[in-house]
Amino acid sequence: MTTPPLIALSDIIKDFPGTRALDRVSFDVKAGEIHSLVGENGAGKSTLIKTMSGIWAHGSFEGGIEVEGHPVEFRSIRDATAAGIAVIYQELALAPEMTVAENIFLGREPLRMGTIDYATMTTKAHTLLQDLRIDINPAERVGNLGVGHQQMVEIAKALSRDFKLLILDEPTASLSESEVTALLILVKKLRERGKGIIYISHRLNEVLELSDRITVLRDGTSVETLDIADTTEAILINRMVGRDLNQVFPQRDITPGEIALELNDLSMAHPHLPGRKMLEGISFQVRKGEVLGIAGLIGAGRTELLECLFGTPRAPWKGCLSLHGKPVQIRTPRDAVRNKLVLVTEDRKGNGLVLDHPIRVNASLVILDQFCTAGWIDESAESVAVNQKCQELRVKAPNNEINPEALSGG
Repeated sequence: MTTPPLIALSDIIKDFPGTRALDRVSFDVKAGEIHSLVGENGAGKSTLIKTMSGIWAHGSFEGGIEVEGHPVEFRSIRDATAAGIAVIYQELALAPEMTVAENIFLGREPLRMGTIDYATMTTKAHTLLQDLRIDINPAERVGNLGVGHQQMVEIAKALSRDFKLLILDEPTASLSESEVTALLILVKKLRERGKGIIYISHRLNEVLELSDRITVLRDGTSVETLDIADTTEAILINRMVGRDLNQVFPQRDITPGEIALELNDLSMAHPHLPGRKMLEGISFQVRKGEVLGIAGLIGAGRTELLECLFGTPRAPWKGCLSLHGKPVQIRTPRDAVRNKLVLVTEDRKGNGLVLDHPIRVNASLVILDQFCTAGWIDESAESVAVNQKCQELRVKAPNNEINPEALSGG
């Protein structure tokens, strides 16, 4: 007798206003298997996992879901969790004012004489973090951690539960190389223990290293499910974009121009550790037509450096910044924008977007003065400009009046 898969989705259809996000998608995962989902931004990957994790309740989509051969109707995240499904979402779901230990055991706190046993909870969290080789103090407030460390707390939180199926949505996007290696080893160990894993990533090298099977989504449809033995990176790219790409990164013959930005001897005090510096003696140049990469481990100060340049430093800093050969002082984001500097934030939900305002408003915030006359906003001109930019960037949305929270993570 054939053992049924841990979870099986059949002919899933999910519609949003003006667009079909999933169109008759079928997908299954077996015990002891890593089944990866790949596809371009907006292909439907995140929407699909939301149907099997209870975020989209039964009745909000068409199609069926079975867990170990039995039909289920998840009406909430709690229902999916009770069925043994754990999810680590692309968007972190942590309480920033609570400690690492409190986040890991939120809703499942150990009790002693009717009250929370904080000592036991902290000890259990410390043991779990050590087992996962995560170097984080369980008593640290999550809001003090960088996004990469917060991602590791999410992983520990999911793994603290007794689950059958683990869904990982872009888990390595904010991790250092050593943390990625530790995570991949951990995922392989979970497979050996008979757990089912759904792995979603744009990093095809990770997908090819981990997967037993790979399903490719494109424009809300399932293009093909491939066994790893029959798969190469070229095949995956072909299925994802619908054509062959002879060169993923074609060589370009570009001669950099004059210096556009120059930074000399930037130093900044550590925002939390008196007497220490977060940044010290940083200097570099960026020329026109050039891409400068800034690399480093989590906590090395990459984000803090860019925040200084954009006028949102976490502590006072010193140094000399020049744009096109002229010294400038940028004390606020308004100063940065006036000097034509823009910042794509690491945390788009917390710092980048106003989630309860439409795409039109978010996209035009920093250039709103271009659409204002005598104190009034010309929403028609604003909408035309935003629509044009959305088309250029291939933003998949029915219109620019929907809120960003309705979009895919990409």
